[in-house]
Amino acid sequence: MALNRGDLAVWLINLPRAVERRKKMEVQLSELGINYTLFAGVDGNAESERLLETVDVKAFERNMGRKILMGGIGCYHSHISVWREFLETKKPFALIMEDDVVLHDDFQSAVELGLAASEHWDILRLNRIRAKLPITQGKVGPYKLNAYIGSATGNGAYLIKQDTAKLLLGRMLPVTRACDHEINRFFHHKFRLRGLEPFPSHVDDGNVSLITGANFGDVVKFPKYKRLPHYWLKAGNYFRRIIHLAKHRELIPKKSRNLVDISGNQSSEQT
Repeated sequence: MALNRGDLAVWLINLPRAVERRKKMEVQLSELGINYTLFAGVDGNAESERLLETVDVKAFERNMGRKILMGGIGCYHSHISVWREFLETKKPFALIMEDDVVLHDDFQSAVELGLAASEHWDILRLNRIRAKLPITQGKVGPYKLNAYIGSATGNGAYLIKQDTAKLLLGRMLPVTRACDHEINRFFHHKFRLRGLEPFPSHVDDGNVSLITGANFGDVVKFPKYKRLPHYWLKAGNYFRRIIHLAKHRELIPKKSRNLVDISGNQSSEQT
């Protein structure tokens, strides 16, 4: 069945100049029968003067331990701009993808099952850069629905709810860290960040990123002694995630709990 549910809006973020990436995504999405809206990504390098006005540079460098990358700031604004479009649709869910994603054969069925388990998440990651120290909240068909004590980053493909997009839009500016790192502060924003594993997609940019350059060559990290605030923040976030998950009774794995029945419907089991 093609992914054309009336309650799901789908976007592909692509910089207009990234023609080859767009062509590869078009082939994948066509083969899977996924209807989508193309969003012209915000080019951070071309719009640096305007976008810098939205960034707290000192806070960003303190939090991330490196210089800002305008490509990353453009990516940040691309996601929140798509969220604004999403709110205008009045649809309850959105699937948002970046243009360097490889969609696995099970991607469509994973999205359907993820939607069936929507009472158990607010943002659902469908791939990752990092997904450390997972805690299984239950089973969704052949997948595990995981929360994370460690870092859970990467915005290559994810599902988001309308209410969550509305919540975050009021909190994302000024920019003080990378977009996926801000989303990873679920303990601060008070929403449920989950991952569907094994992930039904992965990122492959051929080691040539429009944000970090070839082999991360554009990334300028500070010397380790200048990164101490960054390390301190990372350590503290582990404790903040543990406290948040414990408070919501999500710290103990629930590997045997079925969140949807075999037909993909919401389980009647209480959360």
